[in-house]
Formats: sequence, structure tokens, C-alpha cells
Amino acid sequence: MQQAARHGILLLGPNCLGFLNTHAAAGPFALSVPLPLAPGPVGIALQSGALASAMLAFARSRAIGVSTLVTMGNESMISTADVLGYLVDDEQTRVICLFLEEISEPDRFAQAAEQAARAGKPVVVLKTGSSPAGQVAALAHTGSIAGDDAVVDTVLRQLDVIRVTSIEELLGTAGLLGYNRWPRGRRMGVLTASGGACGLIADRASEQDIVIPPFAARTVAAIKPYLPAFAAARNPLDVTGYVLANKRTMALTAIDHALDAAVADPGLDFVLFCGVTIPDVRPPDDGLARLVEERVRWLGERIASAPIPVISMGTTCVDVSGYARDVMTRHGVHLLGGVDLGMRALGHALRWLDNRPDNRPEDRPAAATPARASPLSRTAINRQEGAWSEAAARDLLAASAVPMVPAELVTSAEAAARAARRLGSPVALKVCSAQIAHKSDIGGVALGVQGDEQVREAYWRVLAAGETVPGAIVDGVLVTPMRAGGVELLVGVTVDRAFGPVLALGLGGVWVELLADTSLRVLPVTTEDVKHMLGELRGSPLLRGARGTRPADLDVLARVVKNVGDAALSIPDGSLRTLEINPLWVNGDQVEALDVLVITESTEARKARNGAEP
Repeated sequence: MQQAARHGILLLGPNCLGFLNTHAAAGPFALSVPLPLAPGPVGIALQSGALASAMLAFARSRAIGVSTLVTMGNESMISTADVLGYLVDDEQTRVICLFLEEISEPDRFAQAAEQAARAGKPVVVLKTGSSPAGQVAALAHTGSIAGDDAVVDTVLRQLDVIRVTSIEELLGTAGLLGYNRWPRGRRMGVLTASGGACGLIADRASEQDIVIPPFAARTVAAIKPYLPAFAAARNPLDVTGYVLANKRTMALTAIDHALDAAVADPGLDFVLFCGVTIPDVRPPDDGLARLVEERVRWLGERIASAPIPVISMGTTCVDVSGYARDVMTRHGVHLLGGVDLGMRALGHALRWLDNRPDNRPEDRPAAATPARASPLSRTAINRQEGAWSEAAARDLLAASAVPMVPAELVTSAEAAARAARRLGSPVALKVCSAQIAHKSDIGGVALGVQGDEQVREAYWRVLAAGETVPGAIVDGVLVTPMRAGGVELLVGVTVDRAFGPVLALGLGGVWVELLADTSLRVLPVTTEDVKHMLGELRGSPLLRGARGTRPADLDVLARVVKNVGDAALSIPDGSLRTLEINPLWVNGDQVEALDVLVITESTEARKARNGAEP
């Protein structure tokens, strides 16, 4: 590598199996190539060697043409981000497939992925190597939620990269996006020759949030003359197997005439056409062979000229025969492989289209936005290390416009009683110590306390609980009013080693780990990002006023959560380890942080910890 660099030569690998460029007919490739491998729109890069053969074999079986395939090896000089950037610039590549074991250069990968998004080139990723929650922050719930793979999943989603779970899904999705016109909506017309297929497609469409609306009256009228009397002209359409039982005398069949009508339906965004039937081999009867050829030619022309996209799909994922591949390729027809893979591919494509840059809010921050200066003095923050006292953590958040529940830090039982009277009963009392992160575990919290005598007794009780903790320095007792009703959320930030600060949002209080209902984003975020996160929660109906509860003001809530993220970014020099509010209380337009945890560490401690991590 040093010799190559000295002479200005770039080397792929080492420990790779080479690459293929089908359009340039270049193939310094160590494995056998399944033939015929047609040039096409799908670029592939793999952090694997032997899987390249499986990729090429499946691509061939589905008549998916490949532009370039690259095996990465050890990436000593050419990285995955480099190849991703190359495929973005490659005029022959329309969609990019990546098989990843790791994302070793997150900043450069993000830049290349964003370049692909701006160029309108989908990136589809099969990411392996999922690990248990990485480096759990032992003193905070959030660290047990934002595990390594969850963060990777979040990063890919934020970059509008499609993540899949199998080679078949990877290449099936790429085939859809590489060959077909892209739908601009979710209203789908379905044309089949099987009632069973209609049911399967309808079920899978529901899973992907794809709508199958009724045909317009004029569409029904145009289709009906081509159906047997016992068939209904409705969406999804089953033209029945009646036509298949009769001898072919004309090129076009009932389902083709139905396609001609459906593409003009004003209530559809695209048509799923399950009517491509081609024999495995050329029919021995020349007349029948001409009918097959004529029909596929007509389909190719109609698909190309239709006012809305037409996507062809087979019922199952069987290999496309050599004869069928030849006929379809010559006439521009691509066939999705089966109902399950096909509908998942459609779901991926529609989500990708929804998230394209021209559909995103204009206030979306750049991925590399630097942390803004903290309203608190840097000196005050730099003095903090380890777990902060709750009073110091409250100051940090309050300085970033995060509303806090009113509180008074007291150092005597009488002061606690006076504070309770000012704040209004009932109140909560919590021991305040940087060395005690989870106060309730040691009896350092008293809830629902009323009256001077109860407050005094609770003060001594939580203070004594704190003083029993070895090494704990107790600052006093925090007195806060109790809050009833509303919804409790968790808002937390932990720091991923590769991608930096990660925001976690979910149902809070005692439910956070039990329900595991959370949404993640890599910081920074906008208020629109936060609203999307809230919508992803299974518990989101609680925020909309389920069962008569007061609906949350989502604009106010989103602004507060964004400010929490800004507070985390304001901590200088990458010293943040954990910031957590649990719970964040929400009741209509009232939003308050009830309990706060902040943990930071010195540069030396961080280096030592990272050096010890696997």
C-alpha cells in the first residue's frame, strides 16, 4: 500500500475478490460469473467476498442487470464511502445496493448518502453484525435503549437509506427502483387472474400502508365487457382463470384490456399488474410464439406510455427463464419476484419517496451541524464530571429553555415545610446528590407529601437515606410540587461512539423499559423531526387525547424536546455521556421536566473507556 501510494496508485482491498463493470466489459474478478449477466441499473458494493456470487446468481435469476459490483476487502485505500460516491456519479447506475458489516467512516458515509439522495439515487442496505446494546450507560435508562444496531437503523433512516433484511429483499427492492417508474402516491390498482392473489396482495398492501381504492365508474364500465358474467369489475381485480382455459387466438387478453382502462383511472397513483405470463421456452407453434411476442411488446409500450406507473409482479419468486428474460428485456418489462418480496419492495420504495429531500422540511439541519454555545458558562460546565447534582442538571436545561417543574433546594426541615407551603401541596422531596443517580432505589424520594409535619418527617427520611450511601456528598433536599394527570415521557440523549449524540423519546416513568416504546434520532433535530418521532410511538394516541384525556400541544412539546437536544449539544468538547429527563410531564400545553440526570466525563476518562471497549 505504501508503494502504491508513493506512485499515486489506488488499490482495491487487500483481501478482496475484485470488481465487475458490465457496461465497460471490465472484470478483474476472482469468482465465476453466472451468465448471461446483463448490464443494467443496479450498482453493488459488498463488505464481503464470497457473497458476491450469491448476489450475482440471484440478480441473474430475476433478470436484474448490474452496472458495477465491487468487493471491498480491508478497505485500506478505497472505502465503502468512496465506492458509494463513485456509484452516485456513475451514469449507468440508477440504484445502489450495499452489503455492510460496519460503517467505519460515518461522516463520509453520511455525505455520500446525502449526495445520493440529492441525485435521486436510492441506496438500499443489508446491514449485518447486529450487536447487543453497545456500552450501556450504567446510570441511565437511555443507554439500555439506544443500542448500537438501533442507532445504525436510525442513522440509515435519517439519511433516507432503505434498510432490508435479506439478499432477496435487497435486490428485489433495487430491481423495482432500477427498472420501473416511481409511484407518487399510495393508491394502487391491482390486476390479477386469481382471487387468492387478490387477497394476499390486499393483506400485504395493508401492512405497507398502501391503499386499494374502488375503481372509478368509467373504469368499471371499460373493464366489464372483457370479464365473464360471473366476475366483478372491482379493485383488486380478478379477471379469473376463465381466459386461461380457452385457446389463444389474439395477443391481448382480458387483463390487458383491464390494464388499458386502469391506467386512466383518476383515483389511482399506480397499477400493480400480475398478468405477465411467458412460457419457460419458446412455444413450438410459431403462431403462438408470435402471440407471446406481440403481447409482451404491447405491454412494454403500454407500460412506457401509461399516464401512471405500471409495476409488473409475479405471484411467486421463481427464476425467470432464459426465453422469458430475452423477451422481457427486449421490450422493457421487469417482473417483481413474488407477492411477499414485491410488496415489501413497494413499501420500501414508497417510504423512500416520502423522505426524499424535496419532501423534507426546509429547516432540517445538516448532519454535521456543530454544537452551539451553551447559555451556561463553559467554566461552570467544565467543572462538572461524572453524574451532576440534580440542581446543576436543572440549571443546564433551564438555560436551554426547557421548562422545569418549580423546585427549591433546602437544607433544613423547616425550610422544606416553608417551600412546600409556597409551592403548594402535595409535594415530592428528593435527596440531591451528584453521587446518587437513582434516588428511589435507596429510599431517597418521598411522593405525595402534605402538611408541615409530613414534610418535616419526609425531609429527615430522604436526607438520611442519602447519607447512608458511601461517598455521597448530599447538597440538600429538593422540594417540588406533585403533578397529576397528563402523560409522562422519557427524553434522553446518549453518545454513540460512531455517530455521536442520539436522542431517545418514548413513554416515560416506570414504563420506559417495560413497554420499549421509543423512537431515536441522531442529533441535531428539528421540531418537525420530533413530531415524526412522537408519531412513531405506539403510545402516541395518549398524546392525542385518548379516552378523554387532555390532548398534548404537539407544537409546544416538540419545541421542548428539540431544546433538550440543543442542551445536550451545548455541552462542550464531547464530554457528554448521558442526559435524561424521566419523566417529562405533558398535560395539554403544559410541559415540565420532573426528574433530570446528566453525566459527563473528562477527555482522559473518555479515551481510557474507548480504548477498553471492544
